[in-house]
Amino acid sequence: MEHEALPEELADTLVRIQRLIRRRLRGGLTLPRLRGGEVELLRLVESRPGIGISDAAKALHLAGNSVSTLVNQLVKGGYLLRETDPADRRAARLLLTGAAEKRLADWQRRRAELVGRHVSRLDEADREALRAALPALRKLAATLHEEAEEP
Repeated sequence: MEHEALPEELADTLVRIQRLIRRRLRGGLTLPRLRGGEVELLRLVESRPGIGISDAAKALHLAGNSVSTLVNQLVKGGYLLRETDPADRRAARLLLTGAAEKRLADWQRRRAELVGRHVSRLDEADREALRAALPALRKLAATLHEEAEEP
């Protein structure tokens, strides 16, 4: 693969894998599906319980009003709790409901099973190549995140 083609092929492959995982996980869902932004917000709140809306907006690189809309939808759907921050009565703290915790755990389990099933079909050399690529992919994600943090 030519050096110039690597960024394009890498981006295309990552997007294709993510899209296929998302489509496969949608199959067999009995609940209404959550949109990408809703899942991202739930996963953020799972990792940072009590996060405020403005901090969530910064972390997700979204406008505050967009996150407020997502919060309203998820509160209405029974997946988020919005509590008043005792330190600042004007601010809200976000927490997952039991339904959200269960749904995220189920999604993570189903995703691990799906990806695990397909990775196990690869030969050992390909599995080792994927293992070896993980540190570089994590660094790439970190640099993309850092760039998004810049003003």
